[in-house]
Order: sequence, then structure tokens, then C-alpha cells
Amino acid sequence: MQDPLDNVSAVPPADPVSSSISAAQNASAPGWERKVLEQLAFATLREQQTARRWKVGLRLAWLALLAVVFWQIFSYTTPISNPSLPHTAMVSIRGEIGSEGEGSAENIMASMRNALDDSGSQALVILINSPGGSPVQAGLINDEIHRLKVLHKKPIYAVVEESCASAAYYIAAATDKIYVDKASIVGSIGVLMDGFGFTGLMDKLGIERRLMTAGANKGFLDPFSPQTEAQRKHAQAMLDQIHAQFIDVVRKGRGERLKETPEMFSGLFWSGQQAVDMGLADALGSLDGVARDVVKAPEVVDYSRRENVAERLAKRFGAAMGEGAVHALRLGATVR
Repeated sequence: MQDPLDNVSAVPPADPVSSSISAAQNASAPGWERKVLEQLAFATLREQQTARRWKVGLRLAWLALLAVVFWQIFSYTTPISNPSLPHTAMVSIRGEIGSEGEGSAENIMASMRNALDDSGSQALVILINSPGGSPVQAGLINDEIHRLKVLHKKPIYAVVEESCASAAYYIAAATDKIYVDKASIVGSIGVLMDGFGFTGLMDKLGIERRLMTAGANKGFLDPFSPQTEAQRKHAQAMLDQIHAQFIDVVRKGRGERLKETPEMFSGLFWSGQQAVDMGLADALGSLDGVARDVVKAPEVVDYSRRENVAERLAKRFGAAMGEGAVHALRLGATVR
């Protein structure tokens, strides 16, 4: 019986160099060794050229990326207006107010100084859309607004978009006038400290918390440890003091315009129309309306400092390098 594999033809090798060698050997032509060596040499050169092109291409790509990163980092993030043209300077406060990012006192104060240093700016409008945040950062910005008003003799207004609550209102209270939309959320003059307590759940599950501290009250904010009455009173006294500071700032900034009620400093918030009626705001208005009708300089120039992608990457890279250095120091201290 004939084997079915007898009719299957041999599959040629995929490698072109092997094919050339096989063909040359089968042909038994004179000088085939030289032809094979030449083909091997040319194949090696082509591979080296391809590898060299890839290396050059990758290096150029990295150089282009680095150029873009450095250009983003060192390029101006604040527009420069023509000092000869009058305009309304604007600095925006958006999102949570904290020590990092665009909502930090460092960024906002630098933006305000740049805006008022420009001789073409007729006034500064702080455009606010923030639920609040750090009272420390808000206090720094509040103090800087009072200083800049005396230094530059230019009016500073606050214009509220969706919300101006808590620490955001702490900032707005320092401005000359506050303009809101009738549906804006304004107020929330209060202070909070929140957390969780799991001690009852741990007792039910039979879990023991082993926390060691040096100092009787060092771990009183630990959610897995019970809170004593003395600790609760201490935290409440601190909150009351910060709340009193907040109230003083509002009274100082709003003055006789404020129509105080028992609920005004209770942490409640109100609509923009209600805020105007209570003296927490001065009038209804928008950014363009204030620039056009109040400042009389309809051109608006944004001086807000915004963290670009390159800066975020640089900060993350720096943090990663710092973490690696700390890890290396730890290894160096423990490995012998």
C-alpha cells in the first residue's frame, strides 16, 4: 500500500539565507561558497542597518518627548496682557481648596499678584466655584486679598458660579463686593471634623486593637480606639475656636451689609437670591456683566495658574524618585 506522505512535496525553508545555501549546494555550481558568504554578509549588514534605524528613531522620539515636557514646564502658564490696554483681570478658584494643586494658596496668591501687578488691569475678579476646603489655605488667601487691596488701590470682586461655600466663602468675604447667580449656593459658615468609630463592631467580632503610643492622647483620632469625653471636649473646643475665627472674618469683610440671624453661622447654606437678601452677597451678576458694567473694562484676561500635564508628570516622577531614594536608604541601613 502506498504511503500518502509520498505525494507530499518538501516544504522549502522559511529562512532566505538557508534557501540560498540549499539552492547553491544542490546546484553544485562552481564558486557557490563565495556566493553564500556574500549573501550572509549582506543579510548581516541589513540587520545591523535595521537595528541602527530603530535605535536612532527611539532616541529621536525620547528627545522630542523631553523637549515637549521641558517646554510645557518652563513655558508661561499665565497670559501676559498688553499693559497699554485696560482690561479686567480674572483669577478662578475651582474645586476643593487645599495645599496641593490649583486650589492651593500658593497658586491663587501668585495669580492675584500677577494680575494686580499688570498696569493694564483695572480690577481683579475672583471667579469662584468651590464647595470649600482647608481653612488654613483660605485664611492665607483672605489675608493676601486685604494686603493687595491696600498695596494696589484696585478693587477686588468675587463672582460666584455654582457654589461658594465654607472655605470658599471665607475667601470671598475679603473682597470689596460679592456677585452671585440667583441659584448659586452660598454660605455654610461652619467647621467640621469627621471620622468613623469601629470599636463596637470590633467587640462583636472579637477583634483586639493593639495600638502603642507615647502620650495618653496621641491616638485619640484613631477610628479603632474609643474616644474619651476629655478628648471629645478638646476637639470641640478647637473647632469652636476655628469657627469663631471664621465668623470674625465674615463680620469684618461684610460689615454693616450683613443682616445677622441665629442660623447665619450655623453651617446652613442659601441660594444666591437669599444670600443677597441676608447681606452675604451684594448683587446678582456674572463675570462678563461685572467686567462690562462695574469695572467698565469688558475685556477679561485670565491670570489663573493651571498645572499642566508636564508639571504633573514631573511631580510624580520626583515623588517616585524620592520614594526610591528612601527605599534605597532603608536597604542600606538594614542590609549588611
